[in-house]
Amino acid sequence: MKLTAGQRAALLRDPAGWIACGFGSGLSPVAPGTAGSLAALLPWFALRESPWPWYLAAVAFAFALGVWACARVVAKLRIDDPGFVVWDEFVGQWIALLPLAWLPFAWWQPVLGFALFRLFDIAKPWPVSWADRNIEGGLGVMLDDVLAGIYAALALAMLSSLAGWSLA
Repeated sequence: MKLTAGQRAALLRDPAGWIACGFGSGLSPVAPGTAGSLAALLPWFALRESPWPWYLAAVAFAFALGVWACARVVAKLRIDDPGFVVWDEFVGQWIALLPLAWLPFAWWQPVLGFALFRLFDIAKPWPVSWADRNIEGGLGVMLDDVLAGIYAALALAMLSSLAGWSLA
């Protein structure tokens, strides 16, 4: 869906819209989901330094905030999971990169985590596809990306183990 200038302005005036569109990253004219996932990397570099209970609490809070913000935007615009809503990519990306939190890593490891998350988010293996089709509203917008993030985190951890990286 292409937003009019007035819709974009209204979206960015509303705190829920600002959050749901990933602080504007979802308004990218090309690949807004990928733009949102890329934008999520910036706060992740700070988040990854937090103690693990804080990291998990921040992700849980971001998820709950996303359910609220996405529900508000979906209800206001009457569009299920519009492409410019990318807060779900933020949370999914943070989950995908969980195996790299608190540990030293090579520059390409977050790139791999990013690519795995995008792969699972786009391919939507079961139950990601089920959640995408069957859960509505803000929870539906958020849940499929959380599941894709879990898949990506597991794949990143397995690939790391196979490659001999220390994720302990």
